Amino acid sequence: MNKRITGCIIMSCILTAAFNIAVYAGTSESGPKVAIAWNNRQDTYSFTSLITTMEETGVDYEILDMVQSYDLSYDEDGKLIEAKDENGILTPEAAKLVKNNTWIGSNAEELMEGVDCIIFSGGSDISPTLFYEEQEWHGIEADKDYCAERDVSDYILMSYCLEHDVPILAICRGMQMLSTVSGAEVIQDLKTYFADSGVQYQYKHSDPEKRDLVPHPVDILTSDSILYDVYGTLHLEGCPSWHHQAVKDVSNTRLVVTAQAETDGTPVIEAVERHDQTFCLGVQFHPEVSVRKAVEHEENAGDFMDYDTSMAVFYTLIEAGDSHQKLDQAA
Repeated sequence: MNKRITGCIIMSCILTAAFNIAVYAGTSESGPKVAIAWNNRQDTYSFTSLITTMEETGVDYEILDMVQSYDLSYDEDGKLIEAKDENGILTPEAAKLVKNNTWIGSNAEELMEGVDCIIFSGGSDISPTLFYEEQEWHGIEADKDYCAERDVSDYILMSYCLEHDVPILAICRGMQMLSTVSGAEVIQDLKTYFADSGVQYQYKHSDPEKRDLVPHPVDILTSDSILYDVYGTLHLEGCPSWHHQAVKDVSNTRLVVTAQAETDGTPVIEAVERHDQTFCLGVQFHPEVSVRKAVEHEENAGDFMDYDTSMAVFYTLIEAGDSHQKLDQAA
């Protein structure tokens, strides 16, 4: 049975979210507990933008500690021992343990106690050994920024949240991890992918000089989607983008592709959803960045999604978390 929250409820969430948040702040009533999955790089522009966005919601949140697998060994600094190669990629043997055992035999359940909804943020490339169909490293030195510890943490935590129907918002790398855990195929490098298809890539999804995010339009493919319920339109402009990897194919998975961006004549997946969950949305773009640009009145803020549009998905997640909390309290 499709457990996705209905469109009328979600649109109502957007309209009433600010009021509800004010109620939480002004009374003893406890709002939903929002968590952000652990990130090894909490000083990045996208992660600090997420913190700015959460502050704008007015709801309490916490950044979780790293999830560790009891099947692997860590040193006193939390670094994996003999489980990653010279490029920082999780070894095939370690990846197999993580994929086979998921959250069983980890501290995920302890860290998720009381959490009502969660955000998986952007970040570095995912170890290709974790893909459903294992791949070799893409070989691009300039994009060698793997963190095997975070890969393990995110994979295990994502599997826990999916099994326990915790509302999920997965952004950029987060969407790729959602897709990886769900068994989808991932493109390791868009430029290489386009070249193999005989197309010259024009960097529509990233700045080759890595100065700032790139704004581009996104088409929502169906009104029967969480994404449409959030935004109430089939077309979005100024979606902040910074990625060289992408989800390629969701065939034979529980994922549904609900948005894409036409890129040099080729569609690139921009959103996926799991409709077997109450609320599970992955977006390839960064709405938290356009929130920050608006809040800080950055010079190019007008090139990106406006503040209200950018905030809508976060308010909707919080409302899904509120529903999750009420169900737990009633149980």
